[in-house]
Amino acid sequence: MAELALKSHRFRTEREADWRRLETLLDRIERGSARRLTTAELLEIPVLYRQALSSLSVARSISLDQGLTDYLEGLCTRAYFFVYGTRTGLWQRIRRFFAADWPGAVRSLWRETAASVAITALAAVAAYALSASDADWFYAFVPRDLAGGRDPTATAAFLRATLYDAPKDGQSGLSLLASFLFTHNAQIAIFAFALGFALCLPTAGLMAANGLMLGAFLWLFFSHGLGVEATGWLMIHGVTELFAVALAGAAGFAIGWSVAFPGRRSRVDAAAAAGRRAATVMMGVVVMLFVAGLLEGFGRQLIRADAARYAVALTSAVVWGCYFYLPRRGPAP
Repeated sequence: MAELALKSHRFRTEREADWRRLETLLDRIERGSARRLTTAELLEIPVLYRQALSSLSVARSISLDQGLTDYLEGLCTRAYFFVYGTRTGLWQRIRRFFAADWPGAVRSLWRETAASVAITALAAVAAYALSASDADWFYAFVPRDLAGGRDPTATAAFLRATLYDAPKDGQSGLSLLASFLFTHNAQIAIFAFALGFALCLPTAGLMAANGLMLGAFLWLFFSHGLGVEATGWLMIHGVTELFAVALAGAAGFAIGWSVAFPGRRSRVDAAAAAGRRAATVMMGVVVMLFVAGLLEGFGRQLIRADAARYAVALTSAVVWGCYFYLPRRGPAP
């Protein structure tokens, strides 16, 4: 034991100055920025890192004291992340996410997005047609307690008032409907993504369910001659909200498709690769739902002219379309 302690002491005495030098440089970086180091100091760090790795290897091979080995392991780990890890700051990462990562992930899922939109649209058309043929179908798609008088028995004057009249008690009936639709769509988005691994079937069902409610809602107002007005009211926030749900469905489809048809890769590897893209899309979906909530909360209350509502909806569609699908020359810095 005495011989081992002497050996450890000599080993540390010979090399400790280099370890301390590396530790000092890393402390300076972690307290501020690598820009504060000179060029010579920056070039010194990889050399000191390799020396520390060599020391760690020797310490392990000759079984030096555990405290020294733990110290060297921690020092090498810190240096590794500086030498080989990413050194972009938080704001750089956020900028890259919005400038390149998110739109790039969305573009890569254009087929899945088209499938989500198609399923939702077909379900909406089906609900519209079924409700038009028999008004009782409306209650199959919109719960009676949610309808709250906005059902096939309502008068056109009552429905029109819900679209334009300011609430007298702080919250109108249509405000409750709008809040329900937002919460409902947010839940659909989350579950469509989370359940995508089950071979796409739950995701497809959720997209269809969302379309059925949308179609029944539109039929109700169109049947009373208020289709244009109701569409403007809905789309002022619905363009962003429904597009977010479609993207969430696309993310779920991407995962489910990779599980069902992994190709030459294992199902785990294929699902992991699809999951990384899908997770990027879903982070952006959260942003879109937040924007939709702002539009629903402020735009619907403040904008009551049909032309202005359609202008906001069209602007939203153009902005999202250009942001996601216009070609980019290269990755963001």
